[in-house]
Amino acid sequence: MQIHFIAIGGSAMHNLALALEHKGYTVTGSDDVIFEPSKSRLAAKGLLPESFGWFPEKIHEKLDAVILGMHAKADNPELLKAQELGVAIYSYPEFLYEQSKNKTRVVIGGSHGKTTITSMILHVLNYHDKQVDYMVGAQLDGFERMVHLTEENDFIVLEGDEYLSSPIDRRPKFHLYQPNIALLSGIAWDHINVFPTFENYVSQFQIFVDSIVKGGSITYNEEDVEVQKVVEASENAIRKLPYHTPNYKVEDGQTLLETPEGFMPIEVFGKHNLSNLAGAKWICQNMGVDEDDFYEAIATFKGASKRLEKIAESKTSVVYKDFAHSPSKVAATTRAVKEQYPQRKLIAYLELHTYSSFNPEFLKEYKGALDAADVAVVFYLPESVAIKKLAAVSATQIADAFQRSDLEIHTNADAFKQYVFEQDYDNSVLLFMSSGNYGGLDLETLKLKIEG
Repeated sequence: MQIHFIAIGGSAMHNLALALEHKGYTVTGSDDVIFEPSKSRLAAKGLLPESFGWFPEKIHEKLDAVILGMHAKADNPELLKAQELGVAIYSYPEFLYEQSKNKTRVVIGGSHGKTTITSMILHVLNYHDKQVDYMVGAQLDGFERMVHLTEENDFIVLEGDEYLSSPIDRRPKFHLYQPNIALLSGIAWDHINVFPTFENYVSQFQIFVDSIVKGGSITYNEEDVEVQKVVEASENAIRKLPYHTPNYKVEDGQTLLETPEGFMPIEVFGKHNLSNLAGAKWICQNMGVDEDDFYEAIATFKGASKRLEKIAESKTSVVYKDFAHSPSKVAATTRAVKEQYPQRKLIAYLELHTYSSFNPEFLKEYKGALDAADVAVVFYLPESVAIKKLAAVSATQIADAFQRSDLEIHTNADAFKQYVFEQDYDNSVLLFMSSGNYGGLDLETLKLKIEG
């Protein structure tokens, strides 16, 4: 098959391109800008476009399909040419569904935890040499790509994102997969630029549950009130399988999970990650992995990239970074680190970076999100707000939203860097949370400072 990618450089798109090249397809692509690591990974397989930009001449009738990324616009010249020629055009999730129509589709959905749960499932299956197709939103140890597609594997495990499918398909991605086996981890309002009200956002999960193939199953977090409401209200003819956080304890900085064989040390920590583990266990059991084999494998799971990732450690301090940026994720991650290190000072650095986090109404959702931290610092760049064409956000608005009188607020990148490097980190845990880069903060240099 000949496949052309419009906006090949995206995190998800370039991984799909690599997967199809590995499968033996002829792959071409275009983009107006491509950053690392996409650039090097595409170049290594001969898939990096010779020139950046959009070239309608790359679109021809011999193409079997065009895959359209979210980075492209609806008036993209290559897209217009494909529409004119009648070439089949797919969004990323549509094409994944086409590749998996004859497989058992396992889809992991939820506002938070879906990358970690998907990663846990894949880790367990890989540990026991069970071959499956997959798509996951983070790079995992032992996996060359974030997308893997074959003709022969019976299962495909898909991380089910609720964001939009493409510039010309405004449906959430996870509405298109039609799972046989599904999981729903939690519902907490996000992506307000697309879902302006909480009710509108919740309705996307209702559609997801109703899209499960009849006779299929939904494994769901019964501790999440909104999840419970959505699942229990669904009249879809599916099995409903609740899960909850298992028993665990923390001793000397080590989390111990209760199993039928006694308490077992695990690498991940925090109530939210133990909940994620419980959901992953039930999905693995639905896929034929017995309980003992699950526990054996999960003991070696160290986490997905950028999810509570330990980046530095010394005798007196440790540094984590996490992708957390939405209020519920920030609160859960901060609590988890404090629970793991109760005797140490927790310094939490949160960068506000997303469209939602700069909305005055949504900002109120952050109330109490950093309460578990001993020192709480919020950083944001006013120019980031301007780039998103949003009204200016003041430090007073930030302070009012978090409802914490000792909150440190920084709006200048250089001043923020100076603050970070001047602090005394003796007997401390540092937690960096963002989907951005903290105004260019050099975490490698911080690592050298911490580790001496």
